Amino acid sequence: MNRVFRRLFSHDTCSRIRYRNHLGLHESRRLLRPSRHVSTAKGPDDDSTRESNWQQRTDLFPQDKSKDFERYPMVTADMLRSRKERPKRVKMLTRDFIEDSLYNPNYGYFSKQVVIFSPGEPFDFHSMRDELEFNRLLGKRYTEFEDKLDGIAPNDTRQLWHTPTELFRPYYGEAIARYLVENYKLSHHPYHDLIIYELGAGNGTLMLNILDHIRDIYPDVYQRTKFKVIEISSALATMQTSQLSRSASSRGHTDHVQIIKRSIFDWQTYVPEQCWVLALEVFDNFAHDSIRYDPFTEEPLQGNVLIDNNGDFYEFYTHEIDPVASRFLRVRSIACSRPFDHPLKGSRILRNLKARLPFAANLTVPEYIPTRLMQFIDILHEYFPHHRLLTSDFHSLPNTIKGYNAPVVQTRYQRRVVPVSTPFVQQGYFDILFPTNFEVIEDIYRAMTGKLTKVSTHESFLKRWAYVEDTQTKSGENPLLSWYKNASVMSTV
Repeated sequence: MNRVFRRLFSHDTCSRIRYRNHLGLHESRRLLRPSRHVSTAKGPDDDSTRESNWQQRTDLFPQDKSKDFERYPMVTADMLRSRKERPKRVKMLTRDFIEDSLYNPNYGYFSKQVVIFSPGEPFDFHSMRDELEFNRLLGKRYTEFEDKLDGIAPNDTRQLWHTPTELFRPYYGEAIARYLVENYKLSHHPYHDLIIYELGAGNGTLMLNILDHIRDIYPDVYQRTKFKVIEISSALATMQTSQLSRSASSRGHTDHVQIIKRSIFDWQTYVPEQCWVLALEVFDNFAHDSIRYDPFTEEPLQGNVLIDNNGDFYEFYTHEIDPVASRFLRVRSIACSRPFDHPLKGSRILRNLKARLPFAANLTVPEYIPTRLMQFIDILHEYFPHHRLLTSDFHSLPNTIKGYNAPVVQTRYQRRVVPVSTPFVQQGYFDILFPTNFEVIEDIYRAMTGKLTKVSTHESFLKRWAYVEDTQTKSGENPLLSWYKNASVMSTV
């Protein structure tokens, strides 16, 4: 492995998994862990031995970190915002570790690493033979885009990804604009303005495509349109501002746009007006808590992460469930009328028998619960009482790590995607994205807001609101409809 990967993977990323009970700290199976050779003097937190490559470890002689867990301070992602260095000698909840890894202003993934792919000129789908040709042209533009970036500043670990907004520009944004305007005209026009909030606007492409379409097709509505971006990333907020001044056409939108540099979770402004909230591919990067269950008592235990003096990670599970995770479990239990997968689903007798087998784990596999998403719904209900939500995200993902509702954890190296088997990796270098169980979230959203919703597939939503002939190839194949088969759309009705 080369120098960069040694730097990225030089941590005990998913080491000893422990849980606390009345008899002390007990261990379940250790997961895959990277480690390295070290030749430094050993301090109180140093491992005595390390391997040089990835291999499966056993729990026969694990290092005991229980004393460190007792004495290290508990921190949150909010407490780490001002830190420029990744923390050591601390412990935190799993959701705080994920939040810090993705959004820390100084070393977070979205703050420092991400580049959003832009294909340049819109694709001419009518000139393409079929979807295979679209894939080929997309790959070519990807290469050209990254070659241009490498010509300025070579970067083997560039984190580059795309969105449907960029791939299907301007047609995807125009479909969203039609949905917004038609529903606005049915319920609010002409008595209220069309107020749109977009969470995490990326390059600003969707914002411009929506405003262009409304200006060109619905000029009377455009006069009453206000587009407000809520953006946590300073770099992306700067890019969105520059997009508005790039051409005479985009500069015309300046009086209609407000870019608010803030996390939605810091929002404290009451919005009494009718408004739409766009959250497209946002839920997948909301932090989750990790919960495991005792297979015999079915009691939940909450995941914590200990970061030692070397920056290595150790996962602990405790009986003390914090109020946020406890509330989610309670709300889900009350609100959800449809069955959903979780570690305790199935035969209790069979589960107990499996737990008694030799070398069996003493806790279930983890379940990742969307506590941050619940807090987002809280904010909508409290500060945007008259909102209508439009959200799209992945209901399933390939290559997830082990667990229920588990994430994909991956990075890019030399233009290749590198998946790993744990979320406990060096903060800021890995994307951590979760699938969304829309049946569960729909029930919770309805219970918390009192609003009605509709869930549809990504394809059926676009068939309703896009001009699908714009993205049809000569063969009749349509990438706008065939891509993102694993995504769903939820809207307030």
